[in-house]
Amino acid sequence: MFTLGCRVNQYETEAMAEKFIAEGYDIVNFDDYADLYVINTCTVTNMGDKKSRQMIHRARRKNNNALIAVVGCYSQISPGKVSKIEGVNVVLGTRNKGDIVYWVKKACRERHKIMEVNEVLKNKVFEDLNIDKYQHRTRAFLKIQDGCNRFCSYCLIPFARGAVCSKSPHKIMEEVKRLAHNDFKEIILSGIHIASYGMDMEEDWDLVRVLEEIDRVEGIERVRIGSIEPKFFTEDVIERIKKLKKLCPHFHLSLQSGCNETLKRMNRDYTTSEYEEIVEKLRNEIEDVSITTDVIVGFPGETEEEFNKTYNFLNKIRLSKIHVFKYSPRKGTKAANMRGQIDGNIKEERSNKIIELDKKLEKQFMNKFLGKNMDVFYEGKFGENDTRYEGYTPNYIKVVSTSECYEDLEGKILCTQLEGIQDEYIYGKIKSFS
Repeated sequence: MFTLGCRVNQYETEAMAEKFIAEGYDIVNFDDYADLYVINTCTVTNMGDKKSRQMIHRARRKNNNALIAVVGCYSQISPGKVSKIEGVNVVLGTRNKGDIVYWVKKACRERHKIMEVNEVLKNKVFEDLNIDKYQHRTRAFLKIQDGCNRFCSYCLIPFARGAVCSKSPHKIMEEVKRLAHNDFKEIILSGIHIASYGMDMEEDWDLVRVLEEIDRVEGIERVRIGSIEPKFFTEDVIERIKKLKKLCPHFHLSLQSGCNETLKRMNRDYTTSEYEEIVEKLRNEIEDVSITTDVIVGFPGETEEEFNKTYNFLNKIRLSKIHVFKYSPRKGTKAANMRGQIDGNIKEERSNKIIELDKKLEKQFMNKFLGKNMDVFYEGKFGENDTRYEGYTPNYIKVVSTSECYEDLEGKILCTQLEGIQDEYIYGKIKSFS
């Protein structure tokens, strides 16, 4: 099985794998010879579409007689294109992955191509894809929300995922307790627009209430939330999350542009001053908080002056990590038909400038913590090295440490002194072994 795209896709792939295992299938690496290949696709950018097609071709080259199932966002948006790719046997969209074993068996039995892609724009029913045990992981993703009602002018996701729908809070808690029982110490709550959790429910539930309930579960030591809208962090929300013991102080606040004119064309519902105010509130109220973001360069109509506003804004607010994306026109979105499409070379130049700024800001953030002792959750070995392990602090600084006693550190949270910066991580010295 192969996953492209976001954490929601990663969760859904894991859930599908569990369904196959329950039916007696063996899961192997995607690059191994197999009888069945499943590709969970992404369509956020043209590159996502391209990589999805590449993985289909790779599977076919590996075993020309294998059954190939293609699911996810690219399949939802372009089912006809996907079904025409040679070697594809099963095409499913975004809201019927739970039935994948049924459709794969049907395709094997009847020996004909199956395309089962349903309309999602009016679908407000959450598809439960529960996970009991993750395969070879130390932390678990938990999908609690799907869909988006925002319709940013550059984004196809509402058309691929449909309207906002939320997982039952009772089912969330059941899954959290199962994960705790299976010795997972950290969970990551994910969704397409996670700040919208609960808005489709009659009961009085929101994301913070879910976090408050999880905070009481024994065995879970850390909770993270995925990418989230900045305006989610009202004064009331910040006051409530300050009291949580397990919520990690790391928030990925979507920015996309540091220029108000560009934000308006993007159909984002905040201004740069509002964003900056939220960042400052989080920094003032939450100790050691790390704030990361996404930025799109080369959006239609982005002049040199507008780009400079974004660059200067990012330099001013000094976030700990910036993920940079070059705007990619998506057929079916308003932005694809806007005037002032930007030349690819200009996008590349602007992207490189933000990347260089990000490197500087990331090091400045890490420098603040040198010499401190912090708890690090070690997730596995660092490359092929037998004694070095990599993990993350609560505020998501990557740390690499040596197990001097040659003890397996995977899955352990250990007090570690942060000693020095090396590339994109800090090397640490473990102060205590459990």
